[in-house]
Amino acid sequence: MDGSVNQTPHSNGAHDGVDVTSWVSVCPTGLYNVRRTRIGEEGTQTTSYSGNDTSYSPSFRPVMGSLCQVRVQLQGDADEAETFTSDKGNQKLSIQPEQSVTEFTEAVATVFPRCQKSVLQVPLGEWTVLRLGEGQCDITEACVELMRAGEKCEILISPVESGSNVSVPNAAEENKPLCATVELKHFTPGQEPWKMAPSEKWEWVKSHKERGGVRFRSCDVWGAADSYSRALKLLITLLGKVGEVKEKRHQQEAEEPRDTNTTDNIRCLPSVDELKTTKAELHSNLSLCQLRLNQPKRAKASAAKATQLDPSGTKAWYRLGQACQMVNELEEARRAFKKVLEIQPESPAALKALKEIASREKETNAQLGLRLSKMFN
Repeated sequence: MDGSVNQTPHSNGAHDGVDVTSWVSVCPTGLYNVRRTRIGEEGTQTTSYSGNDTSYSPSFRPVMGSLCQVRVQLQGDADEAETFTSDKGNQKLSIQPEQSVTEFTEAVATVFPRCQKSVLQVPLGEWTVLRLGEGQCDITEACVELMRAGEKCEILISPVESGSNVSVPNAAEENKPLCATVELKHFTPGQEPWKMAPSEKWEWVKSHKERGGVRFRSCDVWGAADSYSRALKLLITLLGKVGEVKEKRHQQEAEEPRDTNTTDNIRCLPSVDELKTTKAELHSNLSLCQLRLNQPKRAKASAAKATQLDPSGTKAWYRLGQACQMVNELEEARRAFKKVLEIQPESPAALKALKEIASREKETNAQLGLRLSKMFN
């Protein structure tokens, strides 16, 4: 199981009219199975947004970039909430008088730190504004992606692997599945990644890359891997687009009057070489995360991709060597560390790694010689 890549939610089908969906999400402590059941009908409000008189109905769902006003409550706490009224088995959310839909369009995402011991990553029992696609709280975001304004659902969360050190609030047992409710009150429009302008997609890539670095430095390795993976998914679709956009624009400039706004957007785009360098750095960073998460085979694959994209990257070659050492491919590890020395002579880390490989090989040969001598004697 690769913690850096989330599985797409899939429907388990409707049972007795109940909508059930399940997927795997990434949390700071690892991977978690999530089972979502819709228990509330969609709201009746029409959500409009500033800058356009267009309205869209609750049949639409939030997408990347949407600001979503959500509330997450643990089971039990949700039963006691008085903010919303409901009939048993037919719960419906209502717009609160303190904030209209139009006022919500001016809201900003709620800022709160990620907690290493928290699965849900959001303040419980409070209305929170999330920007979909940032990966601040993977479980909640993945859930909201499937919801309409005014809906409420129940989620059941359990660790994929046993032995998770996550602390489950208000749970009698540490490994007991966590049950919570998620409510979506309002959301603003966003945009599907395939519809985004290349310049906007590039901003998302840089944002994910920066967020991955922040998370790694704060020891949120799973979260860092998730951020780097999100950036790579967007970057893969961007590589071909940048060259096409710039070439088309150059042709249009020769035939049409100059459009200042379009030209400025083109200038904001990176070159193809810069994109490849960024992609190599992301693969290299992802490899480091996978090494820390004890996923040497995945780390080897990521580092190898980084070295192919940028053969001059010493970090990628070093991480490739480390991954090969972990899977006992010593000859391949030796080649990777020697490549580091070609680029950066007298690298202390590479020299030390080569000595360790020589020592391991010497020990292995000695043990083999001892076994052979016992066989023939």
